[in-house]
Amino acid sequence: MNVSVVTFFYLSDYYGMMELKPLYFCTFLILYITILTENVMLVGVIFLEKSLHEPMYVLLCNLAVNELLGSTALLPALLTNILSHTHQVSVLFCQTQVFAIHTYAMIEFTILAVMSYDRFVAICHPLSYHAMMSERLVKLVVFMWIYPCVAFGFLFMFTVQLPYCGRTIEKLYCVNYLLVKLVCTDTFIMNIFGLLTVVIYAVPQLVMIFYSYGHILKICIQSFSGSKFKALRTCTPHILAVINYSIGCFFELAQGRLDSRHMSYSVKMFMSLYFLVFPPLLNAVIYGLSAKIIRKRFFRLFSRKKRQVEIM
Repeated sequence: MNVSVVTFFYLSDYYGMMELKPLYFCTFLILYITILTENVMLVGVIFLEKSLHEPMYVLLCNLAVNELLGSTALLPALLTNILSHTHQVSVLFCQTQVFAIHTYAMIEFTILAVMSYDRFVAICHPLSYHAMMSERLVKLVVFMWIYPCVAFGFLFMFTVQLPYCGRTIEKLYCVNYLLVKLVCTDTFIMNIFGLLTVVIYAVPQLVMIFYSYGHILKICIQSFSGSKFKALRTCTPHILAVINYSIGCFFELAQGRLDSRHMSYSVKMFMSLYFLVFPPLLNAVIYGLSAKIIRKRFFRLFSRKKRQVEIM
């Protein structure tokens, strides 16, 4: 096949939406508006309230910003494709979406790992917490944005240079491993390199999370003090966010390993979209409901703005 003619890809999984296009469009539009509203409000409250300018909330603000980017990498294109009759995307757009979605996933994992380290320092070294985290915060923020982009960038450089023969992507959006499946050449070395990249990238974050919470539990059990267990409760939102992210990772990995032909369309779509919809949708709610200080600051800020409007 002449690879030069491959200028677009066909996203085949939209076939199941044909009969209920208006319902799917309205559902995903509401989800996107909800995600934007929740996370913009969370970022706004943390930015405007000086009392929240602490390491934990700065990291939470970065998490919300990344989730805005991740949902924006998927949902506007998803809404457009639902209304489209062809469900085609250009090679350039597909490659851009691959980079945006994969960097979102890697940045999300890195931020969660750094947040676990923040909780470790706060509980295990409370007296030096502010000094340690204030000194390292800027470096950690730069690291958790730059490192994932560079790590995936090396793998992505090889992907964009490969010649494509196939055109059909069996998914609602573009991902790297399905893009590699469409190339004309043997992909064995590319697959090994991709697997090594995932392992080298994921292991340090996993070690950080397990190490942090292992020491936190050890300190809390050994001390058995009310203050330690009260501090441990501040980890609840983060643990729920990690579980939420892990469910998405499991679904994504399961889809790549299982024969999806035996799944119903609704189950396949749910598993495919969980990774990019539910963490951005639920994490802002989890932190907003769990962190009393955020709720208080939000209502105080809202009341203040309302009084200013009434005075004007």
